[in-house]
Amino acid sequence: MLRPTGLCLLLACVVSLGSSAVVVENGMPILWAQTAAQIGDLPAQDGIVTPDPWNFIHRMSFYRLIIEATNTYMGPVGTGPTDSPIWGLPLQLGWMLTSGRLADPTSATTCGLPTGDTTCISTQSWWGCVNYFTSALPFLAAAQQGLMGPGVQVKMQAPAGVEEYCTTYADCATLYSDVLNKWSSFYQNLKDSTGSSLPANENRDALLGLYWEAHMSSIAASPACSAKLSSYSPVEVSFAEGWLNSANFVSAARFQSSLEKSILFLAPLPGRILLEGDSALPIADLSPEENHTLSTFSWMKLMDQVLRGMLTNMWNTAMCSVTSREKGQEMLEQLLLNSTFAPETFVSIVTATNC
Repeated sequence: MLRPTGLCLLLACVVSLGSSAVVVENGMPILWAQTAAQIGDLPAQDGIVTPDPWNFIHRMSFYRLIIEATNTYMGPVGTGPTDSPIWGLPLQLGWMLTSGRLADPTSATTCGLPTGDTTCISTQSWWGCVNYFTSALPFLAAAQQGLMGPGVQVKMQAPAGVEEYCTTYADCATLYSDVLNKWSSFYQNLKDSTGSSLPANENRDALLGLYWEAHMSSIAASPACSAKLSSYSPVEVSFAEGWLNSANFVSAARFQSSLEKSILFLAPLPGRILLEGDSALPIADLSPEENHTLSTFSWMKLMDQVLRGMLTNMWNTAMCSVTSREKGQEMLEQLLLNSTFAPETFVSIVTATNC
């Protein structure tokens, strides 16, 4: 069983750091060493694995188990142990924890707060809700595909009185069939990819395409969480919408979200929940990098609105070949990480791209 030794003290310190978001711990996702190393480390009842997805350690364990189960097949994507695109997900979950976004935004409970259970993920958290679809559902699909071992059955625990989240593969398949189908397709094609006759760069690109199709299918389920946004400030809501919108650009470029690259993209995200008084940039207690990220997200969202969705469409059209997607990844790095890169350059390049 998982033993969160010293966990509460560590998380209390991390959450209290304010705007200093912590993305990694000893070079790995937050509290990675506390997670399940094998499926038998998760709780079980009557032969069925019964993890608690509202416990941070359990949810982070889903990612560790998926990564370790799929690493055998990741050769076409990258031969290093941290090359898998799945690494972006646990890093993102860790950022949500350290920035306080998994805590109860209604203040009705102390779930996720330093004064309460710091490993608790609130069912009222919009961020925790959206992440449910990129953690619990991919894990259920992985188990169904046999990646967790032959015949492994999983049933997620649910807090008393909370019935809005599906808990088994069968239940989720009824409500979110596209999500489970896309993740299952990714896993199956990954297992079959080692014998592919495609050139190495095309094989890699194809697998990353399947990964991002699965990832975006999970994101597409996020409207189920929309009601929870009412508990946040308009500034945080705007950032959340910009964060969702950015996924369209990253996925179209088939970004390889390895451990190292994901750290670069996640480190500048705001290290605390945005409040009513944070409407004007720059925000004094955030770093220049965090302010740049907020400015970029705001610009991308505004331009897409002004162009009535055309910026996203133009980007998707421009990302029409392996070569253009490789250039697109480089451009996104410049836009998001280089404060001197003019956004207008982004638009000019996108409109000029022709496959």
